[in-house]
Formats: sequence, structure tokens, C-alpha cells
Amino acid sequence: MQYKILIVDDDENICELLRLYLEKDGFETVVANDGEQAVDYAAKYTPDLILLDIMLPKLDGWQVCREIRKSSDVPIIMLTAKGETFDKILGLELGADDYISKPFDTKEVIARIKAVLRRSSDKDKASQIQEVKYDKLRINLTNYELEVNGVKIDTPPKELELLYFLASSPNQVFTREQLLDNIWGYEYVGDTRTVDVHIKRLREKLKDHPHWKLGTVWGIGYKFETK
Repeated sequence: MQYKILIVDDDENICELLRLYLEKDGFETVVANDGEQAVDYAAKYTPDLILLDIMLPKLDGWQVCREIRKSSDVPIIMLTAKGETFDKILGLELGADDYISKPFDTKEVIARIKAVLRRSSDKDKASQIQEVKYDKLRINLTNYELEVNGVKIDTPPKELELLYFLASSPNQVFTREQLLDNIWGYEYVGDTRTVDVHIKRLREKLKDHPHWKLGTVWGIGYKFETK
């Protein structure tokens, strides 16, 4: 995926320097030289991240940040020649995600951009509801809820995580070792009885259903079987 970066600075030399380095690193760039243009371009080009200078004509960086935050949670990194703590705190309170003081090292700017984009991506994933549904079965990993035949069933976290993992890949066979690695981590590697016990407890909760079940593949492991 090619990320689009909106560079906002009234110094055209700085904009050109950032543009060259970012495009060399595989980013797409858009440049704005004043605050009003920045607000317009943020809406027009929907960038993945904004590098925003504070000292700008027409609207300063704080005003731009405030305007953008009214309608977007796009990551914003503030750029400024000022180093006072007040400026940094104000920028972060207005919704900026990071803060870099000039003069800066372009390699550091790129590293910070990648870090903020990574955090933003992780946050987006975390905010997505993790749920799988089948006939008369709902497994919600976001709220740790198991519902069978319309009734919520109290289920320990590891049991629910195991069921969610299997149900997310229907008819795919997983060995006990793979399940231990993905659900419990390396702490339990070798103790395959842990998986067997949890499968047994899950089967007691799920009962029999004509269209899906927890299946055993003898000599290999388990799968969430659908028909």
C-alpha cells in the first residue's frame, strides 16, 4: 500500500526536501503552503498522514489542526521551529499525534511517520469488531461473548479465543501445536492436553448442530467444520 502524505509548510525549500525524501521512500505526497490550502487539501486528497508546520500564513498550524479534527482523525505530526513545552502540549491537546522540532533529520521524520502510521493502523484494527456468526452461533471476541441459540453462554477467555480462531477459518485443520502457539503462546508448547480439555468443554457448551461442529481430525488436530 502506498501512503499519501500531505506536507504543509510555507517554506518551499523544506517542502521540496521532504517531498524528495518521502517519494524516494515510496510515499505519495501533496504539498500545501498555507493554512487554508492545508484544510482544503486535507478534505480533497484524504491523506494518510499530515506533516503540519505551526507558523503558517492565513491559518496557523493550531487552527488547521483544530479544523481538520472536526471531521477527520487522520494522523498529524506537527513541525515547528519553536521548542517550548507549551507549544508541544497545545499541539497534542488539539489532536496532534506527534511533534518534531526544526531543524530536523529527514531520516528521523520518515521513521516517525512510519511509527505513527503503524500505531494508527493498529488502532484501526483494534477498533474493528471481531465477530464471526453462523446459524444460531455468535462468537464476539471484542466483548468476549458467546451466544448459542440466542442465549449467552459464560465462557472462559481461552475457550472463546480458541473457538473464535477455529471458526474464523472454517474447515481448515489445525494441529494441537498450532493451536497452542496461536492461542496460548510458547508457554504451553508441548502440553497438547490443554487443547483437548478446552475442545471438550466447548463441545459441551455448543451441543450438536446440523450445519457446524468442532470436528476432530484423528492424528492431526481439530477444525471448525461447516456443511
